[in-house]
Amino acid sequence: MTNKNTNIKKVVIAGGGTAGWMAAAAIAKTIGKNLDIVLVESDEIGTVGVGEATIPTLQYFHQLLKINESEFLAATNGTFKLGINFENWRDVNEDYMHAFGVTGNDCWAAGFQHFWLKGKSAGIAGEFGEYCLENVVGLNEKFAQLPKNGLNYAYHMDATRYGQFLRKIAESNGAIRKEGKIAQVNLDHSTGFISSLTLTNGEEIEGDLFLDCTGQRALLIEGALHTGYEDWSHWLPNDSAIAVQTKATEQPKPYTRSIAHNFGWQWRIPLQNRVGNGIVYCSQYVSDDEAKSTLLNNIEGETITEPRVIKFRTGMRRKHWHKNCVAVGLASGFLEPLESTSIHLIQQSIVRLLRMFPQHDINDGDIDEFNEQTRFEWETTRDFIILHYKVTNRNDSPFWRHCRNMEIPQQLAHRIKLFEDTGRVFRKNNELFDDSWMQVMIGQGLTPKSYHPIVDNMSEEELIKFLKHIKSNIANVVTQLPAHGDFIKQYCPSTI
Repeated sequence: MTNKNTNIKKVVIAGGGTAGWMAAAAIAKTIGKNLDIVLVESDEIGTVGVGEATIPTLQYFHQLLKINESEFLAATNGTFKLGINFENWRDVNEDYMHAFGVTGNDCWAAGFQHFWLKGKSAGIAGEFGEYCLENVVGLNEKFAQLPKNGLNYAYHMDATRYGQFLRKIAESNGAIRKEGKIAQVNLDHSTGFISSLTLTNGEEIEGDLFLDCTGQRALLIEGALHTGYEDWSHWLPNDSAIAVQTKATEQPKPYTRSIAHNFGWQWRIPLQNRVGNGIVYCSQYVSDDEAKSTLLNNIEGETITEPRVIKFRTGMRRKHWHKNCVAVGLASGFLEPLESTSIHLIQQSIVRLLRMFPQHDINDGDIDEFNEQTRFEWETTRDFIILHYKVTNRNDSPFWRHCRNMEIPQQLAHRIKLFEDTGRVFRKNNELFDDSWMQVMIGQGLTPKSYHPIVDNMSEEELIKFLKHIKSNIANVVTQLPAHGDFIKQYCPSTI
């Protein structure tokens, strides 16, 4: 046991924002009946608040909290998201969609990509994305909820308003918010555990379990407990972002746009009545001023906020749970928002903590298991993001030449080589991404050299029929769906 004779009765969450209020709402709603939950945040400290795009796993979190979807979307100015359109990533003026659905139909021995590969080599198959429902629906700018979760989707939303929405849930379930800035983190000299937080007004807030949601400052997990940071900037060199909001000039598209430039990439996230824009870049290859002018020259609509520069260092804490402190959100690390994974990683840490929540003593076994699972998730997500930079035909700037030629983690190199040689992708330990690996590798320009021999059991005539059947089923669905903007107006018009 790490700490004997502790009764976990009081949980203190340091920091608000998306991470803090997701944690407060989830703990209060699920196991809060026998806990005191206090969240400390200051109105003076702004949140990063650029994470406006999500992935489909957020739906499970909302089911856990019994959140009404249309109420949530109306309160957060939300729209639906079927994937991310990657523009200029494979090469300049070449686009592809990484959609949330499953592409084609698999058989027991081989994924759909093997049938597609044979069809492509025989000249009888279209582009890979044409066999994914979410891809085709998204590019046609349509949307509706289909029976039996027939359409995989996520959301675009106002992250600040999401925090406010969750705050109401947390407080209605007994969580208490304390206004104030943390002046000092106090440790128990005998155990090294955090005993309390002292605020600038002198108030002391004691607790048994502390969640560090203080963003990149990481006041508890790093400032007080010195857990250390694993730097990944040699694999993901971008270290800066600029965010700006604009008024909407068109109906919202049901996908995020990721537009590559010669030193990084730009996001465009459509909400109901505004658009979130930003640019992510490496300061070694471009100045802040040049990045800002590139962003402002590539947006549509009147700006409604001042462009804001955010600096970061990609990587993660060496320990996400240490002693009686769990880091959540930016306090636990940073991965650029290329695949909209930041809120997912927050959610996973919270759900993982709930599953391992201590009754009495804080246990070393729980801490080690929590850290091992979290590390696996962060590393596989990191590798998936590196993939977009490494596998590319772009050779037109120093930034892209660096990315193409850089060393990459061994496990990622293995995945790429395996797919290139055999067309195979294997999912490990219930990892997040599955079909996504194929969509991005093919989208980025990697075509496998061979396919599974079981495909040759199918004659060319049967293969043509098989591929046509998939496309015709997708076309039938698409024709019946309303425009994305029309569906939103009927289902969840913004209350903002």
